[in-house]
Amino acid sequence: MIDALEVQGSVAPEFAAVKDAFVQNFKDGLEVGASLNITVEGEQVVDLWAGHADAEKTKPWNRDTLVNVWSTTKGITSIAVAILVDRGLLRYRDTVAQHWPDFAQGGKSDVTVGQLLSHQAGLCGMRQPTVVEDFYDWDKTCRRLAAMEPFWKLGEGSGYHAITFGFLAGELIRRIDGRTPGTFIKEEIAEPLGADFHVGLPENLENRVSLVIKAPTPPQLTGEQPPDYVIATMANPPIDSEFPHDRGWRAAEIPSANGHGTAHALSRIYAAMANGGSIDGVKIISKDTIKRATTEQCNGTDRILGMPSRWGAGFALNNGGLYGPNDSAFGHSGMGGSMGYADPSKRVSVGYTMNQMQAEIRGDSRTLAINKALYECL
Repeated sequence: MIDALEVQGSVAPEFAAVKDAFVQNFKDGLEVGASLNITVEGEQVVDLWAGHADAEKTKPWNRDTLVNVWSTTKGITSIAVAILVDRGLLRYRDTVAQHWPDFAQGGKSDVTVGQLLSHQAGLCGMRQPTVVEDFYDWDKTCRRLAAMEPFWKLGEGSGYHAITFGFLAGELIRRIDGRTPGTFIKEEIAEPLGADFHVGLPENLENRVSLVIKAPTPPQLTGEQPPDYVIATMANPPIDSEFPHDRGWRAAEIPSANGHGTAHALSRIYAAMANGGSIDGVKIISKDTIKRATTEQCNGTDRILGMPSRWGAGFALNNGGLYGPNDSAFGHSGMGGSMGYADPSKRVSVGYTMNQMQAEIRGDSRTLAINKALYECL
C-alpha cells in the first residue's frame, strides 16, 4: 500500500523535508487522507495532498476535499470576532452583557468578552441534559447558556469550552452584526480571501466531504470521578467522532466544532493573519487588532484538559512548541489532529486537514513532525 501512495501537489525545493515528514506520516500508518498547505511571506511553498477520502480507501483524497476540522473552527470564529473589534463595534474589555443583556443572568454580569473567549467564563458545558440535536437549534442553545450559572467563579481559572465556545462567540457576532456567524465568516473572511471554508455546509458540497475516521484509541477522561464541569463538557452529550456523519451536524452552524474546509483554506486565512491582516491586496483586519486579539488573556493549567494552556481572545497561543519555536505563533487545532496557525514573526501560515483522527490531546505527532521540518527549512 505504501508503494502505491501518490502524493500530489507541489513543494518549493528548499522545503523538501516538509514533504518527507508529510509522507512519513502515511508510511507510519497514521494517515488515510490528508492535505498540507504552507505559505511564507504570503507565497505558497507547500501544497500537498494524498490518500483516500473514505475508510475503505476507494475514493481519492483531492485538493478540494472538505472535512470537519473540529475545534480548528474556533480560530476562524475568533478572527470573525476580531473583525468586529477592528471595526469599533466591540472591545475585548466590554462585558458580554453590554451586547447580550440576557447573558447577565446567573451572576455573569461582569464577564468580559476577552474572558469569555479565553474560556474563563465557566460555561464549558450544559447543566441540563443535552443531546447533540440540541446544538442544531441556535436560539435554544443560546437561551440555555444565557440563563446558566457558571461552573466556577470568574477569576478561578480557565477550562476549555469545547462546544459552547461557538455559541457564545457566535451569539456576540449575531447580536452586533445581525448575520449568523456562518454567514459572517463566509462573507467577511472566506469569500474575500478565496478560502473554501464553511460553518454550516451547503448541501450542494456534500459530494466533496470526507467523513472523519475514529481514532484507534479514543482519548479517555482521567480520574475515578471527574468534576461535574468535566462531565458537562465531555459527556453531556458525549463528544462522538461520528457526529459529522450526520447531515444535521454538517448543516448546522456550530462555530466551535463543525467547520468544514481544506488545508489551503486554513493556510490562506492564516496567511492574512501572518502578514498584518492582508494578503494579495485583500485586507480583512488591521495589524493592531491582530496584536490585541493575540494578547495573552490567561495562562495556566486548563480545568478541563488538565494541561498547560495559553489563551488570547479565542486563539491558542503557542505553548511548548505546539506551533513551532516562536512565541508569536497563534491559531487553533482540532480534536483528532487538524490545525491552522500563523507565525507573524516569520510571516508563516500553515493549514493541515485529515480524516484519520488520532488520540493525542496535547500535540499530534503528525503536526509536530511537520512543524519541526518546516522550521528547520526556514
